[in-house]
Parts: sequence; structure tokens; C-alpha cells
Amino acid sequence: MDIRKTDEELREKEHRGLLSRSDAAPDFNLRRTPDQWLKLSEFRGQPVILAFYPADWSPVCGDQMAFYNQILPEFREFGAELLGISVDGVWCHAAFARDRQLHFPLLADFEPKGAVARLYGVYRDGDGISERALFVIDPEGIVYWSYVSPIGVNPGADGIIAALEEMKDGKSKQ
Repeated sequence: MDIRKTDEELREKEHRGLLSRSDAAPDFNLRRTPDQWLKLSEFRGQPVILAFYPADWSPVCGDQMAFYNQILPEFREFGAELLGISVDGVWCHAAFARDRQLHFPLLADFEPKGAVARLYGVYRDGDGISERALFVIDPEGIVYWSYVSPIGVNPGADGIIAALEEMKDGKSKQ
């Protein structure tokens, strides 16, 4: 009997608290800029994509956010709003967004550190960062789809697009 756990099994065990399909998406109020806050509930009535990522300026995070910025028009064809969330502060987000020319909000899950990531079951206590996790929230504020990627892997957008298409078509996701 092989007692070693695969990376997938370990991630699954670590994320027993991960929100999944049909869970209510916890509302939050996070800083968007030093003087602006954003609530998830502001987007009730439209799909929302939450992209939790470990940190601004890391190579994989930079590539992931830049890719999402490029395909933002495709997300918006579904009426979806994209929100990036990490434990970095608003000033770090502002510099990162300006440098990468991002056209979607980056929210600071900074103080208390990782509070929103914890609500969604994607905070890495030992590392002090969030997982690289994606959530598609339906217009009623319910999790439609969620995914945790290995920390060093850009998850791309295939899962997001598939979930948005299914939601739009009214299909039931298994």
C-alpha cells in the first residue's frame, strides 16, 4: 500500500474549507485604492470572477494578471466583473496595476491579513499568502465554480470561460 499523498490529495485535504458550487459567496469590503473600498455585493445581478493570487510582482502572478487583462473583453461579453485579490497593500497594488496597465480592480486583503482568503478557504497560514484560486460567482451571489491551482502554475482562463458559458446557457454544472 502506497501511503504517499499526491500533490492533488494534499491540496484537497488543505482546502476542505474551500467554498464550492452552491455555497453562498461571503460578502466583503476591501480597499481598491487608498481612499476607495469595494464590496462584493455591489455586483449583485451580474457574474463576478474572483482571482486570488499570492503576491504582486511575482513572475507567475504577473503573467496571470496580465493574461486576464488581455482577455478582459471576453469576460465582459458575459457581463462578468473581474476582481483580483491578494494580501498585498493598496500602494503595492497601485504600482503593480500601473506597471502592468491592468484595467480591473486589485483588492487588498491586507488587514486583517488574509481575512477574505480565509472566508473562501484559500489562505495559506504557513506562508502568509493566499492560494492561486479562482471563483465564479453567479448573479445571486452563489459560488458557481471554484478551482485551486498549484501555487506555481498559471491556471489560465479555460475553467472561468467554461463556467461563464454554462451559467449563460443555464446548463447545470456537474
